[in-house]
Amino acid sequence: MKILVATEKPFAKAAVDGIREIAAAAGHELALLEKYTDKAQFIEAVADADALIVRSDKVTAEVIAAAPKLKIVVRAGAGYDNLDLAACTARGIVAMNTPGQNSNAVAELAIAMMIFMSRNRFTPGTGSEIQGKTLGIQAYGNVGKLVAAKAKALGMKVMAFDPYVPAEKMQEEGVSPAQSLEQMYESCDFISLHIPATPQTVGSIGYDLISRMPKGGCLVNTARKEVINEAELAKVLEERTDLKYVTDVAAATQAELDEKFGKRVFATPKKMGAETAEANVNAGLAAARQIVAYFAEGCTKFQLNK
Repeated sequence: MKILVATEKPFAKAAVDGIREIAAAAGHELALLEKYTDKAQFIEAVADADALIVRSDKVTAEVIAAAPKLKIVVRAGAGYDNLDLAACTARGIVAMNTPGQNSNAVAELAIAMMIFMSRNRFTPGTGSEIQGKTLGIQAYGNVGKLVAAKAKALGMKVMAFDPYVPAEKMQEEGVSPAQSLEQMYESCDFISLHIPATPQTVGSIGYDLISRMPKGGCLVNTARKEVINEAELAKVLEERTDLKYVTDVAAATQAELDEKFGKRVFATPKKMGAETAEANVNAGLAAARQIVAYFAEGCTKFQLNK
């Protein structure tokens, strides 16, 4: 089988070498398309691929239509809004992600962002410590659990809201289960977002929730920019001059937010959550192993379009 790795933003060399070794050991051919500049290059490369590994590259219906042999596509990472799941399903293509491989990198970034904003973005002036503050985690999955553990180690109190995780499980791990989103936002100095972008969550974080935060509150977004209602975020920041917003997924209106609210907002130049050498390698190797397991055993453990 031919496995295509199509990455506009390439994997680290160690990851590519590892993917190649895994593919070769299983008797598969590996093809690389790196740093491509035009969608036409992607469409041409996928024409004879049996399997596809991508990072943030968009696997659209057009790409899928151009790949008659494609049987499986794996997004190396947790988020998968760049995959057209409906188009995959219509063609009988298995779509997967690699949950957990980037989790520690994202969790460390979330904690770093809290410290960064608490210390006035490392500019002169008296800041504050995160020890003793209360952190609310929206979505207690792989990343949320790691953020909670790191926050507790730094002396923070932690709450979480996740309707899919039993309250007893959170309590066993020293996390207070919030009764509602509203209660969590009202109770926490920091809110860390770890929800995916779905029809239910897009634009769901807006005025009603953010305005409930205590004085000096800070919203931390290492999830997806689409979950933020940007107009309502701006309205809250204008009314509440004590609130802060920090993200590694810059808003569509980020330039306006920066100009209007100065040091109270910050966005990384590009999405940084998985930008560590370790996460880069882990996700790539996991994607390759999942493809090999699918062809060898029919394993669909991480299938998204069941």
